[in-house]
Amino acid sequence: MSGTEPAADLAALVRPGAVAIVGASADPTRIGGRPIAYMLRAGFRGAILPVNPNRAEVQGLACFPTVAALPSAPDVAVIAVPGAAALQAVEDLGARGTRFAILFTAGYAEVGEVAAQDALVAAARRHGMRLLGPNCLGLFNAAAGFYPIFTASLEGGLPLPGRIGIASQSGAYGTHLFAACRNRHIGTAMLVTTGNEADLSVADAIGWMARDDDIDVIMAYAEGVQDGPAFAGALAEARRAKKPVVMMKVGRSAVGSAAAQSHTASIAGNDAVFSAVLAEYGAIRARSTEELIDIAYAATRRIYPVPNSLGVITISGGAGVLISDAAEAAGLPMPPMPEEAQARLKAILPIASPLNPVDCTAQAFNDLSLIGRFTESMIADGGYSSILAFFTQIGGAPSMAPAIRAQLNAVKARHPDRLYALSVLASEERNREYEADGYLLYEDPARAVVALDAMGRLGASFAQAEPAAPGTMPAIALPRTTPSEAEAKRLLAAAGIAVVPEAACSDAEAAVAAAEAFGFPVVMKILSPDILHKTEIGGVLIDLADAEAVRRGYATLIERAARHAPSARIEGVLVARQVEGGVECILGIQRDPVFGPVAMVGLGGVFVEVMRDVVFRRCPFGEDVAEAMIRSIRAAPLLTGARGRPPCDIAALARMLSRLSVLAVAAGPRLASIDLNPVFALPEGAFAADAVIEVG
Repeated sequence: MSGTEPAADLAALVRPGAVAIVGASADPTRIGGRPIAYMLRAGFRGAILPVNPNRAEVQGLACFPTVAALPSAPDVAVIAVPGAAALQAVEDLGARGTRFAILFTAGYAEVGEVAAQDALVAAARRHGMRLLGPNCLGLFNAAAGFYPIFTASLEGGLPLPGRIGIASQSGAYGTHLFAACRNRHIGTAMLVTTGNEADLSVADAIGWMARDDDIDVIMAYAEGVQDGPAFAGALAEARRAKKPVVMMKVGRSAVGSAAAQSHTASIAGNDAVFSAVLAEYGAIRARSTEELIDIAYAATRRIYPVPNSLGVITISGGAGVLISDAAEAAGLPMPPMPEEAQARLKAILPIASPLNPVDCTAQAFNDLSLIGRFTESMIADGGYSSILAFFTQIGGAPSMAPAIRAQLNAVKARHPDRLYALSVLASEERNREYEADGYLLYEDPARAVVALDAMGRLGASFAQAEPAAPGTMPAIALPRTTPSEAEAKRLLAAAGIAVVPEAACSDAEAAVAAAEAFGFPVVMKILSPDILHKTEIGGVLIDLADAEAVRRGYATLIERAARHAPSARIEGVLVARQVEGGVECILGIQRDPVFGPVAMVGLGGVFVEVMRDVVFRRCPFGEDVAEAMIRSIRAAPLLTGARGRPPCDIAALARMLSRLSVLAVAAGPRLASIDLNPVFALPEGAFAADAVIEVG
């Protein structure tokens, strides 16, 4: 994202020359003792400076009574003392010139003690020091042997060599990820846990890892984000560096009832907006821990195929069907082999099924060269960029595995730019051999499909051109309170958003005159700033075909408003030209408390909240992004001319959506929401027929 502060420079935090442990313990199982024990075990080459007034020596290291007694200012300090002592430690370390403090200490904002947490931050800022935590488990940088962390996960072994970084708000979950990766023989180079995020955040950790030459893939976990622009900026930095971000975001709550009562607000919810922000920057949102690790593991191969297509070779027709189902669910294309190639494979093995999946059957037991010949054809003739082979136990059988490896390796040597995954059941030793050859291993082929699909989505994001710059608009002065529909439409029209021709009428004869000027039939709507959803009180009439129908309609609308909303301010009625033959859409703006104004587009009408076929994007954006949003909704074929319908003017609809996104920013923070529903997308042009603007 442009216009955001760069993420913090964490070089001294993760690669310090010296680290102090305030509250150091001689017991290597206590919170103040574990970091020392781990760093000694890992061979940390920097200085470890224990601080404890009650000891002269800790775990074989000289111990200092106070921070002031330290021989020099450490780059980083771990604070493992409670309450007031932690605040004093921050003051003392800041005065010494320490650049970063890692606060294990808990009992702050997580239990409602916000003022105490604010005092920590204020003390650090007075000295230019940055804080990680409080209520933080710590971090590790395996390459440096640096382990200022008190997790018990390291008792099971140190991280394996690798190039995955983990950024996690939760210390327990972050270390769970590390340990699960270690158990799957996946190397994790770095873990940063952020706890309460009083200062440094997951966004800072992601942004740093995007710049760190030791990290290729970023795994992340968050329960929420406090600074939306900083988070978006970190994702943008990772995409510029072509480093995948694979994220677990929990807490799928909706925006509360205090949100503006609009279609957009009821559909949006902070979880939908969060997903939209991840998608904007090509980050992958994982649905489970297993999926998070599966995708990050696949990304370590650093092959992101564009365009992505899946070719499957199998010895089992049933597994081929399972894989095909998984690919269809994921949206991963599995085009058939060319007919000529199918004929050649049939000539080699008449009982083969050479379509895709390519089934070489159990005949592979008798002739293992079939594996190499069929796989070569899939790449050379089929052109698939991702290859998934299902070999089950024969892939691990001592009598066959060496020959299978040789066959596959010969193909892989000729086509090193493809992504290869195997579904085999083999010994640990055999699995390590396959992985050393460069293959991804998944016992469940459906999991492999999800991971391979994610690699294609990452590739598409990395290859995507920078979007066009959004338009500009002078600052907009919103009315003091929520405007009526007529006033809302005047504001929209001034911003370049086309609305259906209409007139505000304060009596029946004025309504007749307006209808005759527009031409029959017309639409009539009650006009009131206090009645936002007019259909709910019968406040919209259509197909009014003559002057007498308009007169009766005027009386009907006034009577219904008085009956259903007796306290509402009534300004008369709106008479509008009736638009025929278009597709009803909804365009909306909702102010998200974290990410600011967010635009929505989807199929409109009264069922939008039921169907929820909508997409979101942070504002502002240009017409190219707007058109991509429109074409991404599931019902887009209705707009592009399905079943012989004339195609709608998508360019006009995209212009409206883009202008709306620019208006949302120009209107400033008092804008709560905008609903344009319906917007009629016609073969020529797009026009908003109803508009609600809510002002905070």
